[in-house]
Amino acid sequence: MQQQFDLIIIGGGSAAFAAAIRANDLQLSTLMVNSGLPLGGTCVNVGCVPSKFLIRAAESVHHTMHSSFDGVQAKGANVNFKQIIQQKQALVAEMQTRKYLDLLPDLQHLTVLEGRAAFVDMNTITVNGETYKGIKIAIATGSTTDIPPIEGLSDVAFLTSDTLFDLEEQPDSLIIVGGGYIGLEIAQLYNRLGTKVTVVVRDRILKVETEDITDELTKHLRAEGVEIKTGATIQRVWQEGSAVKAELVSNGQSQTIKASHLVIATGRKANTENLDLEKTGVKTGIKGHVLVNEYLETNVPNIYAIGDVNNLPQFVYTAAYEGTTAIGNAFQGSNHKVDYNVLPWVVFTDPQVAGVGLDEREATERGIPHESTIMPLTEVPRSIAALDTRGFIKLIRNPETDQLLGARIVAPEGSELTMELSLAIKYGITVKELASALHPYLTLAEGVKLAAMSFTKDVKKMSCCAG
Repeated sequence: MQQQFDLIIIGGGSAAFAAAIRANDLQLSTLMVNSGLPLGGTCVNVGCVPSKFLIRAAESVHHTMHSSFDGVQAKGANVNFKQIIQQKQALVAEMQTRKYLDLLPDLQHLTVLEGRAAFVDMNTITVNGETYKGIKIAIATGSTTDIPPIEGLSDVAFLTSDTLFDLEEQPDSLIIVGGGYIGLEIAQLYNRLGTKVTVVVRDRILKVETEDITDELTKHLRAEGVEIKTGATIQRVWQEGSAVKAELVSNGQSQTIKASHLVIATGRKANTENLDLEKTGVKTGIKGHVLVNEYLETNVPNIYAIGDVNNLPQFVYTAAYEGTTAIGNAFQGSNHKVDYNVLPWVVFTDPQVAGVGLDEREATERGIPHESTIMPLTEVPRSIAALDTRGFIKLIRNPETDQLLGARIVAPEGSELTMELSLAIKYGITVKELASALHPYLTLAEGVKLAAMSFTKDVKKMSCCAG
């Protein structure tokens, strides 16, 4: 095998493939080294694809069991859990083949090698006992669950999001440690499929968001039967027969809880432990994430870090964007800066939690004048007609300029509103212009118009479609 390459990519996920495709377009000789998860990485194999499939499956079950309409009787669904998982596995295999493996024959300048890569120096790696050199190197090794130091955890067969979705026998009950987006999506979907779920979180769920967001989502999850223990810490865990037990401390009180399975969802850490980065001088930060600048460069000039392994927002769409951007910067002198100031994001619970731009706390930290308005879905015609008024739309603006600073949404399918708001922030569309724009009646998007209007008007005193 060739030993010298223009580019070496360590990793085989979304960021790595985006980088490889861009490098192939530039006719760069490229070596991709993959280990751990199959090609395609977290998203297609154990993350986005399987989780969203299961969320939709659970949602379909939920709808057969609950109806708000007087003339519709919800009679429930017959759930074959094993068949759901097998269909998920088939979908993952099909997507991995179509979106990753089938691309390889067209990438004529790419060589793929399975094995663990470790650095020798800033231009050299070893794989399976062989040495390879690259002019530029892109680290794209992704991330994995950050396992907390809980007493007894190493003696319990705990699960993570990487392993839970492959269980073909439905868990009778789950203890989920962690209240971030991964833990909450898992909690709701398994609850809807009939598993008893307890979420344990040190503070409150989605603690990076303001309390109005987390309180609203907590209310709806609890209403569905998800048990959420906030302000709680697990001191130790142990196996007792077929059950996992945990000693829980909350408000100075101790109690024992148990479940058939324990799931750890306490955040992510970068996959950098086995790269021998110390031989390159590349700097890492919290949880091993590689520190990069706005050009995706590390502190070592020829080494870049892309995707979940770096210290930037961790989404599959940012990973792919970074893969393409890094190669342009490295080999074409593009000097393209990544800018996530208007990055939309989603938590795929139901109702969804979505956002873009700044919230009130972030605006305060930056010293930006701001005010906010909240439009409850009880005032949005689409939601009223659907008999589903869970949640709200919150807009944050600068009152001195009328510029939109950010938005936070808790709503069924609320993520569909984020692109309008993202573009409004990016291109300086004022809140007044949002309020005057024609939005179709009986769409959720009309809620954005109503929220914008509510800065200056009482929408409760307006007729339908009034502007």
